[in-house]
Amino acid sequence: MKAKDLRERTTEHLVELERTLAGEVFQSRFKNFTNRLNDTASIRKARRDLARVKTILTERAGISEGQTQAAEDKA
Repeated sequence: MKAKDLRERTTEHLVELERTLAGEVFQSRFKNFTNRLNDTASIRKARRDLARVKTILTERAGISEGQTQAAEDKA
């Protein structure tokens, strides 16, 4: 997934995607430890996608807090 595509999605969808990707990373790591995972690169891809989603969610939270703080500072 590209960050540009993720930025177009809603926050609710990103939270759901974050949960899904975290489960996927866990499952992939578990399969890797039990030698049932053929594509070990899938762990890396899922981890990076998860990081992208978390970054965008953090940015959105920072923007919300920043706008709230700016409004409080003006008052």
